[in-house]
Parts: sequence; structure tokens; C-alpha cells
Amino acid sequence: MKLTKFNEAINDALYLSMKKDKNVIILGLGVDDPKRIFGTTNKLLETFGRKRVFDMPTAENSMTGIALGASIEGIRPVISHQRVEFSLLAFEQMINQAAKWHYMSAGKMHVPLVIRMIIGRGWGQGSQHSQSLESVFAHIPGLKVVCPSNAKDAKGLLISSIEDNNPVIFFEHRWLHNTSSHVPKKYYKTKIGKSIKIKNGKDITIVTYSYMVIETLKALKILEKYKISADVIDLRTLRPLDSMPIISSIKKTKRLLVVDNSWSTYGVASEIIALVSEKFSKKMLNNPVRIGVNQAPIPSTRALAQYCYPDVKSILKSIENILKIKMDKKDFPKLSLDETDIPDQKFTGPF
Repeated sequence: MKLTKFNEAINDALYLSMKKDKNVIILGLGVDDPKRIFGTTNKLLETFGRKRVFDMPTAENSMTGIALGASIEGIRPVISHQRVEFSLLAFEQMINQAAKWHYMSAGKMHVPLVIRMIIGRGWGQGSQHSQSLESVFAHIPGLKVVCPSNAKDAKGLLISSIEDNNPVIFFEHRWLHNTSSHVPKKYYKTKIGKSIKIKNGKDITIVTYSYMVIETLKALKILEKYKISADVIDLRTLRPLDSMPIISSIKKTKRLLVVDNSWSTYGVASEIIALVSEKFSKKMLNNPVRIGVNQAPIPSTRALAQYCYPDVKSILKSIENILKIKMDKKDFPKLSLDETDIPDQKFTGPF
């Protein structure tokens, strides 16, 4: 095990996968530029050459179509989009082609394609470069959707995604790239479609994923002062969704808070609450609660953007209401505008 940053874990997964399988190729805008997509594609070009690691023109639909065709022929492409919004130009290829090819061929053809998408806020990028659109892709049968929250899962899930014979949308939150955890040096896989309980508690069940796991864990440290504990479920995969840890926890706590990474309506939080309500509506001690990004496009100015996103404070306020307790507001963290908008002080752009 080695203490490893999230972006380094992504880089290691790509390197080991390419070393193991000559059919793995890396393509996309910026994979060979000086910053190497936040460091996630470091040294790949130098090691494997331009036939397997290459930039593409700014033509996302064409890029995805080329990768789709290659995957059907046995290549295992990994496409990288430096922002999720760039992928919107390739919707037809992902949603109408890649997701359906296996089904329409009666299982005879496979699409082993991985599409990396970077999500989340930062640097005043505003409404067109700060979104988290994972629920859009999770809506589509035929796509697998992965959202790791830590470096260890990022490496294992990316390796599993590359080995998978189905198209996988792999979401990386920008605020996670510089977080660290202990990661095995070896080649290993983390199963897609398995959520995990990362904290044990008795008072409430909190379901979350991606960067919101970090904010949730911050809140739990503050709640220890009030002797409040929570089961925390990290979804890790949005499709297929593993509901068993959630159901098991709800049977114990009978209270639910879902912390969404994006807008909470029509999204992941809605799906989790629907699942729980269908099974336990009469046994719950409180109505389920969801929090997420405010229902508006993301503003560019930090003064407004700070009010848009769920964070440790909004999680604590929600738990206060659910458990009907009163916390000392001095325990709530105070963050500067820079702290709410800049995940990495060394990074100056462009993406």
C-alpha cells in the first residue's frame, strides 16, 4: 500500500492496463498536453507511443464514434473529456449507439469503451463548465456509470471499467484529484455495481457518492461531539445500483439523508428516496431528506457560487432537522470564498 493521490491512482490504472493489454488505447483532448489532464495521463505517451496515446481534434461526436467503432472491433479505447460538458456533443454516439449495440446485436457484439468525464465546480467556470451530470447517463440502460470517491476505489474501478465488455462512463470530481488514500501498488479490480458502507452508526443513514463523501465525513467528525453517529453508504456505482447496503442500514436507523453531488431533483437522490419509500414508507421515523446543488445554473462569481453547492454546513443543518437537535453554530466551519471555489491553489487553468 502506498499513500497515493486520486489523479496518480487514475494514472497508475491507465499505465497498468496498457501494460497488460496492448489493445488499450488512450485518446482525447489534452491527453498529451503539458498538464496531461490534471496529471492523470503522465508518462503514458513517452512509454507507449503515439499509436496508443494521442490527442484528437475538437470534434467530440466524431471522436466518440471512432472509439465506438474501434471497440466493436476488439480495441479497448479510453476517451477523456476534461469537462463533462464537452461530452454533450457526443450524446448520440453514447446514448443511441454505444448503450444499445450489445442489445441490438442479440448479445453478439460488445462495446468495451470507457469514457472519462471530469465534473464539479471551480475557478469561477460558471454554468457551462461546473456541472455534475452523472444522473443523465445513469438514466440510460446499457451504460454503466461509475463515481469513485477516493484514490483506492478510483484505481480499482477504472481497471475494472477497462476490462468490462460494456460501455462505462467514469466520473472524476475535480475536487478529488488531489485527495490521497492508501492504494495497493499492484494491478487489482474493484467490482462495478457494489456500494459500500464506510462508516457504522445508529442514528441516521447517509447515502452519497463522489466528492460529497468527503463533505459527509467532515460533518461526522463534528457530530461526534454530540454523540451522533451515522451509517454512511458510498454508492461508488450509480448504474447498476446496489441497494442492499442501503436497505440493510435503513432497517436499523429508520432515517435517511441523501447527499447528492448534483441537482437533487430528477436525479440520484430522487432514485434512492423512491427505492426506500417503496419498501419502508410506513416504518420510517422521519420523511427521507435530500440535498444537492440549488435549482439554478451555476453562477461564475464566487460570491454567489458559494450558496449553490451542498457542503458540510448544509449536511449538518439537515441532520439537525431530521434528528430534532440543536447544534452550536460555532461548530460549523467558516470557509473563505477561495476555499469554496479553488480545489488546488497550484492550478491556474485552462480547465
